[in-house]
Amino acid sequence: MRIILLRHGQSLGNVDELAYCRIPDHALPLTELGEQQARAAGATIKELIGEGPVAAYVSPYKRTRRTFELLGISTERVVTEPRVREQDWGNLQDPVQQEMLKHQRHAFGHFFFRLPNGESGADVDDRLAAFLDGLEVRLLKDDQHPKTVLVVSHGLTIRLLCRRLFGWSIDLFESLSNVDTCENRVLDHDGTGWKLDRPFDQWRDSPDGTVQLPEVR
Repeated sequence: MRIILLRHGQSLGNVDELAYCRIPDHALPLTELGEQQARAAGATIKELIGEGPVAAYVSPYKRTRRTFELLGISTERVVTEPRVREQDWGNLQDPVQQEMLKHQRHAFGHFFFRLPNGESGADVDDRLAAFLDGLEVRLLKDDQHPKTVLVVSHGLTIRLLCRRLFGWSIDLFESLSNVDTCENRVLDHDGTGWKLDRPFDQWRDSPDGTVQLPEVR
């Protein structure tokens, strides 16, 4: 069994933070570079998928749906999955409040800090738990479900999905960097547990002393 995690291509919000103040987060488009990244990622994803059938679970946001479209891959089923969407920051953002909240969130901790009218990282973690529980049941018990899964999602969501799947500490999660736009991580199941193909970059050592990422849940 294999789960391929792919972050969307570069979006307008990645290059212009004020875009969040005038365009709903879910409606932010890819940039021209983001579209190029998504097309280029198609060959890599096809190689990772191989010859077997694949099921795709795609965040409903415009940038993730467009990224999936530009990959140019054939799938047995495609599910628009709201539970793998980006962390909700709460409708259109005020630029002054946005900057203040970023500083507060960094000091408080990305996992527990609740955004006004939005979500905390813990909220995202909860909905990902429900998604993963259902996905693992389908992979393990549904013979009709493809054993290769592609998840097209967002940076924080991908980190939290791995945190939940591997049982990483919150300290470790908060010490990790997001994958780059259109970068992937691959999870393979060896019959006893999931293994991550390569670690996330760490921007600092985790306070609990965990530096090496555990391979098996």
